[in-house]
Amino acid sequence: MAACPGRRVVLKTITVVAVLLMLQGCAAMVVGTAVGVVTTVAVETVKVPFKVTGAVIDVATDDD
Repeated sequence: MAACPGRRVVLKTITVVAVLLMLQGCAAMVVGTAVGVVTTVAVETVKVPFKVTGAVIDVATDDD
């Protein structure tokens, strides 16, 4: 008995939807990790001028 062509299309559609739903979780994890890395780099970039300024002031001022 041959499979109905309409049934095959429905099975393919269900399979594609299931795979896309599973990949959605992976994509969210990758995007979340990328956002975390970008945020960390941005925060560290903002901190650098303050650290450099503090070091220059420490060298320029006398301890007494």
